[in-house]
Amino acid sequence: MDLLELSKNTVMLGLRKLSMLDKKNTKGFKFSTSVPREIKADADLIIEKLLIDELSVSGLNILSEERGFVRSKNGSDLRFIIDPIDGTVNFVRNIAECSISVALFDGNNPIFGVIGSYPSLDIAWGGKEMGSFIGGIPIGVSSISDVNLGILCTGYPSRFDFNSDIVLKHQNLIKSFNKIRMLGSASQSLLKVAKGSVEAYCENNIMIWDVAAGLAIVEGAGGEYIINSLIDLNQPLDVAACNNSINKSMLIYQ
Repeated sequence: MDLLELSKNTVMLGLRKLSMLDKKNTKGFKFSTSVPREIKADADLIIEKLLIDELSVSGLNILSEERGFVRSKNGSDLRFIIDPIDGTVNFVRNIAECSISVALFDGNNPIFGVIGSYPSLDIAWGGKEMGSFIGGIPIGVSSISDVNLGILCTGYPSRFDFNSDIVLKHQNLIKSFNKIRMLGSASQSLLKVAKGSVEAYCENNIMIWDVAAGLAIVEGAGGEYIINSLIDLNQPLDVAACNNSINKSMLIYQ
């Protein structure tokens, strides 16, 4: 089975479904009881079911934001990591683009990622061994090495720890860059790194499903990433990615 084609087709189906939900104004949501600043939308659950139903034909484990681990019986180290809607607030409040994300990991290492952007309906995919593409057109990271000339995408995810020490370190980091952008979607931010629109991305206390596909695409575009720990994929992570010219270690500020 061609797992990349399966993933691309699944994301395309997800985008079509999301468009239908948008036209029907399916924008209901509620705040999470476990993570108070996180919202759970009706559309998240609908898209998640579609993704899991389609990807389950592979017989591989699936890690999803909403349902957690969906385990298979084949014992493979390969697993899909999916995010039904990354940037749910963007979708329900009509702010900016959101994403449907599917990544294939071998253990803790990304093989490829597929990101479907909504409402543009662009499909991006890539990985370290295959390059990265948007709509079949190759993309690549920028060559800017001076952070004082660069652009950083960042944000404050739902689980961000707003203690004074972390906030100060974050401020010191963003002061190093020429411009800062907050897009409300980690996957969209990583796509900007991969296509060379910005030089770097970082977020503290982000979840693996928010970044899994984007990290693979950044690698395929010639970029790099760093994660503080992948011991437990269900725990928040500190994640950064950049072109191959900026020192990625400076982006992990905790």
